[in-house]
Amino acid sequence: MIVLPTAVRVAIVEHARQGRPEEICGILGGEYDPDGRSRVRTQYPTDNVAETPRTRYEIDPEEQLAVFERLEGRGEDIVGFYHSHPRGPARPSETDAAAATWPDRSYLIVSLEPLEVGSWRWRTDGDDGAGRDATVDERFERERIVVD
Repeated sequence: MIVLPTAVRVAIVEHARQGRPEEICGILGGEYDPDGRSRVRTQYPTDNVAETPRTRYEIDPEEQLAVFERLEGRGEDIVGFYHSHPRGPARPSETDAAAATWPDRSYLIVSLEPLEVGSWRWRTDGDDGAGRDATVDERFERERIVVD
């Protein structure tokens, strides 16, 4: 489960509307719990530096590091990431699954047509520690959003 303040939800949706027709992206900060209830406190919009921003998102690595340092300085954890699907559903695409790299973090997705916000946790099971993909089960698990 992820707890999402109304003000943060509104800010992310507005960011998605302003960024249309391109995907927008950002980082969620707050209290992280890998197996239970994470609580978002803040959102940090980032630039989408993907080569095809209408259908992909990518956070600039230097900007991501700067946000991580800011989170640490504020005593926050990395709760997860968010991006938009301006013309698609609020669920992970195959591209999203291929690019996911933060196990147990939330991936919040905003669909603008129709307006919907969904959240998913990236799960990995069966890692043999040697980086062999054949033994790893990777998937997104839908998580409940509690708006407060």
